[in-house]
Amino acid sequence: MKILISNDDGYLAPGIIALAEALKPIAEIVVVAPDSNRSGSSNSLTLDRPLLVFCADNGFYFVNGTPSDCVHVALTGGFAFKPDLIVSGINQGQNMGDDTLYSGTVAAATEGYLFGIPAIAFSQVEKGWAHVDVAARIAREFVERKLDMLQMPYLLNVNIPNMPYEQIKGLKATRLGKRHESEAVIKTLDPHGRETFWIGPAGKAKDAGEGTDFHAVANGFVSVTPLQIDLTHARQLDVLKKGLL
Repeated sequence: MKILISNDDGYLAPGIIALAEALKPIAEIVVVAPDSNRSGSSNSLTLDRPLLVFCADNGFYFVNGTPSDCVHVALTGGFAFKPDLIVSGINQGQNMGDDTLYSGTVAAATEGYLFGIPAIAFSQVEKGWAHVDVAARIAREFVERKLDMLQMPYLLNVNIPNMPYEQIKGLKATRLGKRHESEAVIKTLDPHGRETFWIGPAGKAKDAGEGTDFHAVANGFVSVTPLQIDLTHARQLDVLKKGLL
């Protein structure tokens, strides 16, 4: 198996290093990741400047761009490597519910999916990298699973609780939950007295009932959510068709 690995925390992040080490024994891997933290970059591509690709001492490639840039360049930029699978992560912090719209981790996987390659995004629920070795072990075991029941290509969003391996209860297939509205921006002054704004924390879970990703991880399970790209609101479309007659 050939696996392309990327992330949004940057090529030096403990999560991607642990993930690469875990997947090396079972696959031929290439790592192409951002040169710095690009969390929250979503599916953005860099169109206003050229992208540069460098190779680090550990063999990882890094790009002065977004996670989507990294995967796009890896797939179309002349790399003599055609992956069977895209794996993104391991992210520092959860990507559940509405987070998936903003997540660079999910975006890197999505970029591969758009090229017709199955893709998986892995995240730890809590920040701080506690038990990242466990998350990497679970990621490897998940990659080794046969997912023949899924239509190809697939796009999966996986969130792993930060806890010892023995305490994780298993895997649960879930749907995305939903958060309350984000908290207000944080206003500060820069050294010149100008008002500046920092994006505030994400909202708390609003829909976290049984069957959601929020519920699964809160109860010690790894949450596995299949994603799709079609944003068409089918029911609204039917109503709109009638309304436009």
